[in-house]
Amino acid sequence: MTRTDRIAAALKDNTHAAMLTSPVSRQYATSFRSSAGVVFVTKEKSYFLIDARYYEHAVREAKGVDVILLTDSRRQLYSIIEDHGIKTISIESKSVTVNELNDYRKLFGTLEIDESDWLSNTLEKMRLIKSEEEVQKIEAAQRIAEAAFQKLLGQLRVGMTEKQVASVLDFFMMDLGADGISFDTIAASGINSACPHSVPTDKPLQKHEFLTLDFGAVVDGYHSDMTRTVVIDEADDHMKEIYNAVWSANADAMKAVRADVTGKLVDSVARSTLDAWGYDEYFTHGLGHGVGLEVHEAPTVSSKSPYTLHEGMVITIEPGVYIPGKYGVRIEDMVLVTADGFRLLTNAQKTLIKI
Repeated sequence: MTRTDRIAAALKDNTHAAMLTSPVSRQYATSFRSSAGVVFVTKEKSYFLIDARYYEHAVREAKGVDVILLTDSRRQLYSIIEDHGIKTISIESKSVTVNELNDYRKLFGTLEIDESDWLSNTLEKMRLIKSEEEVQKIEAAQRIAEAAFQKLLGQLRVGMTEKQVASVLDFFMMDLGADGISFDTIAASGINSACPHSVPTDKPLQKHEFLTLDFGAVVDGYHSDMTRTVVIDEADDHMKEIYNAVWSANADAMKAVRADVTGKLVDSVARSTLDAWGYDEYFTHGLGHGVGLEVHEAPTVSSKSPYTLHEGMVITIEPGVYIPGKYGVRIEDMVLVTADGFRLLTNAQKTLIKI
């Protein structure tokens, strides 16, 4: 079944339709990336209304849909609605703005608009399990990120600013073939590394400091995500201890990953390890999250996670220790959940790298 077939199968009856308008959902449904367009799914057929900028490419590349050149959305949508006897249209409640909702109410008049979370939840559930093709794209993005990281290591120097480090890393990812970067790259050194999501500043790199790098590349819409913490010159004994504590938490949590365990359990393993080292109180965020068409997507892996892991999920394992006023360490890998364990998607070394 195509993805639109699966959405159609979930519709309640022949009078029910689903309208996908967010870029991520459009790409997921059709395997085609665009900044605009509407995917309209009925029980009998699915349609992709798209403007002239993308039309020719969409005809060749979009899957599971009849591609229609968008000229008059109101007239064209009403034609589809009438042809299929549609009475109820589900929208993506978790991504639609208030203005868009008001526009839909005006557009569809007396038709029922399903404003519930049904469609958003249905799409989220479908996206939880990655196909082999999706995993390959995530891995391709990860290989680019890793190659960029290796190139960056040869460029790092005392006196470079965090902003310069982030910019160089971004350049290397793009130069190596990334379609984009997964998110604003984090380069946090010294005291700034004690903040999990520090924004790069004009602070220069100095000797005997940690430098935490959190970054990722995008390939065909699919993201990668990794974090490595390196030391400038030498680390003292306390810095080494913290690094080893986080590394141990990362390794132990991975050992707990397999289908049918909960996100809460995997998170608790990392916390137990850090507690044994005496640093549990300094781990201030969830252990991980899903990665795919969005760099942060379901499932969550945290103390509050409602998810059970299943074969085919791609998640991060990213424990951290953040000592206020001093420094922090985070080590993040991506793994593919398998029936009896995991497949590691991140190849970059985890021994403490000295610059």
